[in-house]
Amino acid sequence: MSRRHLGIFTAAVLAAASLTACGGSGDDSAASAKTLTYWASNQGASLEADKTILQPELDKFEKQTGIKVTVEVVPWSDLLNRLLAAATSGKGPDVVNIGNTWSASLQATGALVEFDDAALTAVGGKDRIVPAALAAAGAPGKPPAAVPLYSMAYSLYYNKKLFADAGITAPPTTWEQVVEYGKKLSTGGTWGLAIEGANPSENAHHAFTFSQQYGGEWFDSAGKPTFDTPQNVSAIKRYIDFMAADKITNPSNAEYAQNQSVSDFANGKAAMLLWQSAGSNLKTQNMPADAYGVAPVPFLANPPAGGKKVNSMVAGINMAVFKHTKNRDGALSFVKFMTSDEEQTILNRTYGSLPAVKTAASDPAFTATEQKTIQETLVTTAAPLPQVPEESTFETLVGTAMKELFADAASGKPVTEESVKAKLTDAQQKMR
Repeated sequence: MSRRHLGIFTAAVLAAASLTACGGSGDDSAASAKTLTYWASNQGASLEADKTILQPELDKFEKQTGIKVTVEVVPWSDLLNRLLAAATSGKGPDVVNIGNTWSASLQATGALVEFDDAALTAVGGKDRIVPAALAAAGAPGKPPAAVPLYSMAYSLYYNKKLFADAGITAPPTTWEQVVEYGKKLSTGGTWGLAIEGANPSENAHHAFTFSQQYGGEWFDSAGKPTFDTPQNVSAIKRYIDFMAADKITNPSNAEYAQNQSVSDFANGKAAMLLWQSAGSNLKTQNMPADAYGVAPVPFLANPPAGGKKVNSMVAGINMAVFKHTKNRDGALSFVKFMTSDEEQTILNRTYGSLPAVKTAASDPAFTATEQKTIQETLVTTAAPLPQVPEESTFETLVGTAMKELFADAASGKPVTEESVKAKLTDAQQKMR
């Protein structure tokens, strides 16, 4: 990541730095061979739910090794800025979860331990890891900057009863059907589709998928941004229009950034949801598995020239170790523990994601409809976001532009091709 691109984050990094210093090991000698600090990503229904899920496993690790792990679950809305703050300050946790799309960006800061052959051997060996997951763990041509932990893809979740009550007999396969069905389903206190409109990373993931379907790219072959092309403008407008023009998304969703869209779906306030491995989250919110269906993310009915059959990014969570750790051996031991067959089965079974190691994938827990749908998508119609240093900047800038467009839609301000292009042009100019 260039100094200029990293500088885009400066204000946010400074704002997060005090939080990072409070939550991390810093220069305190207490970060000894018997302690580790771990930032986990929010995978479940709430931060507390994740801590409840993780604590027994951390206790197990402490019993096995004598190393105590203090965990903080960080919401997605804060995680990237806090990681960048830790990277630039040299203060913070020992081990972190990172979105796999950020791997190359964080690697470019030079703050992460690179998993060369020796480091991969120390955590169990390269051959155990699913190749596609490992490919999203760092920049091409360099050793991975992280180790895959959870593998995921986007799916369409739909409420079976609400569909049946509306006379809809099958999930939509096209975006045109999403709109058609969404209008039938948007009645009373229910809306057709729930969206996490104030979450820049979530927005950027959909920006990538829709752009692929419209034949667009966010970077050219030289790694330069191509944000405001006609294809990308059409892609973003299509997504924002679920709220702005089609009126199948509640305007309040423009403020959602903490998994509230999943809660709306679980509580019957929305009939459809686009999400990564939502099943475990829905279970914790008392939505039984037979109350919803899981289907592949739809495509355009009539894709334009150059449109690709892509309906998800290759999603996943990786584990990384900061170079500033005072307990590198302990940190690597913790990564090895979390990616062991036993822990991969326990954690991915709990979260409804797929193991990132081959040897755990045969567990019966990963043969349910949801997991089969995720696996099929990953194998056939998912594509990785560009592993370029500027990728996290893309997520922040384009995701924030979309957040602003959702705010416009929620307030009743028209969202036009011109207004979308203006936002994307502004984002592109900030990259240069």
